[in-house]
Amino acid sequence: MQIIYQPIGTIYSPFQDIRDMPIQPTGAKGVQGTIEVDPAFEEGLIDLEGFSHLILLYHFHLVQEYLLTVTPFLDDQPHGVFATRAPKRPNPIGLSIIRLLKREGPTLYIKNVDILDQTPLLDIKPYVPDFDWNQVEKTGWLEKSRDRVEKKRSDDRFKG
Repeated sequence: MQIIYQPIGTIYSPFQDIRDMPIQPTGAKGVQGTIEVDPAFEEGLIDLEGFSHLILLYHFHLVQEYLLTVTPFLDDQPHGVFATRAPKRPNPIGLSIIRLLKREGPTLYIKNVDILDQTPLLDIKPYVPDFDWNQVEKTGWLEKSRDRVEKKRSDDRFKG
């Protein structure tokens, strides 16, 4: 079975290089960007401005290979890629929850952007706390380092 996705738009951000980027939206507070949705999909944006936050699904377009074991930014020990949010995945799909500032036609103005400039956007979903938020009992290996995520920046360990 072959699965093919086409981008619905492009995400623009101030991050031109993967080094020194925030590794999650919580570390990108205040960072603004835009999304240019392909005009062919503009009708699908109707009523989106009624939501303050969006879930973005995007393609890690610089990833050329995957690793099943990675050492993530917040730890010095290797973990299975599916127990991390590392970009070198069998299907290099990223996920970020960002704030929607406004919409002007096919352009979305967004905030708390932790995404590389010119990243292909695959999908947009409204973030709805009643659907998307869960009380969590455990966070695995991240339990000891999640308080560092706001200050942690990326390096080039996942380049290419």
